[in-house]
Amino acid sequence: MLGQRLMWIAWPAFLVAGVLEMLVFAFVDPQDLQWFGHPIELSRQGVYTLSFFAFWVITASSSALTTLLSVSPFELNRCPLVPTARPDGCPKQEACCEPVSA
Repeated sequence: MLGQRLMWIAWPAFLVAGVLEMLVFAFVDPQDLQWFGHPIELSRQGVYTLSFFAFWVITASSSALTTLLSVSPFELNRCPLVPTARPDGCPKQEACCEPVSA
């Protein structure tokens, strides 16, 4: 399930980063960019590469937040241990393993 969720995050972010790259650099020349008033000392290809990864990280963060917010309460509160292996004092252990009085 974790691998599937990572792909829900990484693949759309990759596609959107590619589209953003094309849109931004259709209007901006990388040689005209400045950082704190100084020209950037990278080649055009270097600027394209760094900006693609920056776009990818930003859009992946957005997808990750969406995936996090889509987790159901059951998945979030689920205990991964079987009832008999849960630590002493665990409320779910007591509720599951105590004999029911009639």
